[in-house]
Amino acid sequence: METIWLVNLDTVPYADALALQHRLVDARKRGALNDTLLLLEHPPVFTLGRNAKDENILASREFLRQQGIDVFRVERGGDVTYHGPGQLVGYPILDLRNFRMDVGWFVRSMEEMLIRALGDFGIRGKRIEKLVGVWVDQASPMQPEAKIAQIGARIEQWITYHGFALNVDPNLAHFDLIVPCGISDKAVTSMARAVDDPVDPRAVRERVAARFGEVFGAEMIELPRGEFETRLDSAAAHARVSKYSE
Repeated sequence: METIWLVNLDTVPYADALALQHRLVDARKRGALNDTLLLLEHPPVFTLGRNAKDENILASREFLRQQGIDVFRVERGGDVTYHGPGQLVGYPILDLRNFRMDVGWFVRSMEEMLIRALGDFGIRGKRIEKLVGVWVDQASPMQPEAKIAQIGARIEQWITYHGFALNVDPNLAHFDLIVPCGISDKAVTSMARAVDDPVDPRAVRERVAARFGEVFGAEMIELPRGEFETRLDSAAAHARVSKYSE
């Protein structure tokens, strides 16, 4: 059975998390670190994928600055999305050669993991044909389905990064400032709204991690942040030594 390191972080600025992913991807390409799943939250931020259109951000950049919302254009697939407090973000840094070298399988596996995790809270998640992400039914004749989880990935040399975002209880009004994922006729919702009750974010992390290991057929081994950072620094130092000894 494969092993995946589970690293639980708190709130991490998006720029720092992106830099961390790049370090992990570089180390994973060299085989210097294990497959890893980062779980964290971000301060308010909009990210635009490779196919994103600037006009899908509906507010001016000045207004966003006033609201404390950053904007980043990144290398993942997909259009524009929102990350913020109350949303669980997962970044799997996996070598798909250890699992299955199939991009579609990887995306569908993340969807399946999220659907199972939602089910642990009595929420029935589902897929919509030709769309990416996880959705729930809602009692609205105008918008009968709402998105509860977003997925956007990047794969280089079969190493994955970026990942998924599950709306536990974020500020849904921030989604009104964009055309989420470039889809104008679908609503966005959260776990708290779906159950009409507060949801324990720690419990969500636990169930997402457990379901991730289940779907990917791997043992999840949680690393304390300090140990994780030590191993990452050691991998980087080893890479520098190898470079200078060439």
